[in-house]
Amino acid sequence: MMFHIGNTIVSLDLLEKEFCCDLEVCKGCCCIEGDAGAPLTIEEEEKIRQLLPLLLPEMRKESRQVVEEKGISYFDPTGERVTQIIDGKDCVFARTDKNGWCYCVIEKLYNQGRTDFRKPMSCYLYPIRLAEHPTFTAVEYHRWDICHPARVCGKKLHLPIYQFLKQPLIERFGEEWYNELCLVAEEWKKQK
Repeated sequence: MMFHIGNTIVSLDLLEKEFCCDLEVCKGCCCIEGDAGAPLTIEEEEKIRQLLPLLLPEMRKESRQVVEEKGISYFDPTGERVTQIIDGKDCVFARTDKNGWCYCVIEKLYNQGRTDFRKPMSCYLYPIRLAEHPTFTAVEYHRWDICHPARVCGKKLHLPIYQFLKQPLIERFGEEWYNELCLVAEEWKKQK
């Protein structure tokens, strides 16, 4: 089931499903698992291209090589622009620290105050995926087996997806949109 907010169609899963990343358990493996890179807009690719002088020294040797040979992105089998990957799964912008935790080198620069670009919105919004259509944007929950610990943690905290992702949703759609989403959520709770 879906509902409208502005020019978006939002999945009811955002209100009903509970989710909270449990990095202690998963160690950020969403950056190094899967069969395609993270969805990327043309504007995001351009921002990353501008950051390459800062990013390349932070990246793995294999990642630098892939970016230098093939570029920042490619089109996956569905025709979506995504970040390059290595070994058929690892995002080129992912690194693993000495404790086995994955992190994004783009976000590392952001956290250090060296850029105002945090990371691709598709990463920031995950497990929400956006599907752009000519007249609307579909806002949907993407269920991935490796995120089982996040579902367990979210259930323990009673934290719906839309609350867990408050900041990225506001960044992408605005405060007014998010406030309307909260109103819909309150009405939905009353009906249940």
